[in-house]
Amino acid sequence: MKLVVQRVSNASVEVDEKTVGKIDGGLMVLVGFGENDTEREADYLSKKLVKLRIFQDENGRMNKSVKDIGGKLLLVPQFTLYAHTKKNRPSFHKALAPDKATVLFDYFAQKCSEEVDVETGEFGAYMKVSLLNDGPVTILLEKEFDE
Repeated sequence: MKLVVQRVSNASVEVDEKTVGKIDGGLMVLVGFGENDTEREADYLSKKLVKLRIFQDENGRMNKSVKDIGGKLLLVPQFTLYAHTKKNRPSFHKALAPDKATVLFDYFAQKCSEEVDVETGEFGAYMKVSLLNDGPVTILLEKEFDE
């Protein structure tokens, strides 16, 4: 499982010219699942994401989490995070199958929403994502458990 986490002042996602998710302050997160991912990885990364201290405290240090600041998450499904680029045309054979990934994305969003407010993109849709990166701060989180 891979997350591309961006600290944002605002972010939104549109499908068919309609806004389906929007936040003002928090984290915009691209979410990708690999072929072997399960709820175990989603549980781990949902906790990690909500506790990730990348917001400034009163001393200007990155010492606060999205939960600490009362921020929100905008979760955007992104299977292309599992692109295999050995050749010039990417292959996505290592990405989790769409039917399983949809279920896992919904599970991940639900787990995150137990801690903070969550907005989402639309799985399988052509989306337009807009954001104002704050910092900029962009962090890659990954977790794969060995079976």
